[in-house]
Amino acid sequence: MPNKLAHFAIEAENVGRALKFYEAVFGWRFEPWGPPDFYLIDGAGVHGALQKRSEPVPEGRKGFECSFAVSDLGETIKLIEEAGGCLCGARHQIPTVGELVPFTDTEGNQAIIVQYEPSALKALNL
Repeated sequence: MPNKLAHFAIEAENVGRALKFYEAVFGWRFEPWGPPDFYLIDGAGVHGALQKRSEPVPEGRKGFECSFAVSDLGETIKLIEEAGGCLCGARHQIPTVGELVPFTDTEGNQAIIVQYEPSALKALNL
């Protein structure tokens, strides 16, 4: 049996600002849990947390690249920008997968939004 992602964490310098960003862009809900500035994420599809960053933001992306499935790339881009995030690369198409664009959240974290093709959604069980 393959190992599966069980949990992810988003680190933030300003947890309140990051919480508002992810609520506005992805509609996630947050529940305070444990230490101060630590929240469990509800609605991300995988167990996740939003937590206070313990070290300075590294130069460039370090660690994992996360992609978020969205139903409307243009609308999500608008929500990202309205919530204080920004695009950090060109919008482009991957044949048989979908259209995507990288973004940076209010805390300097980079990720990708993808509007998947129907066949890719099915293959990913989304």
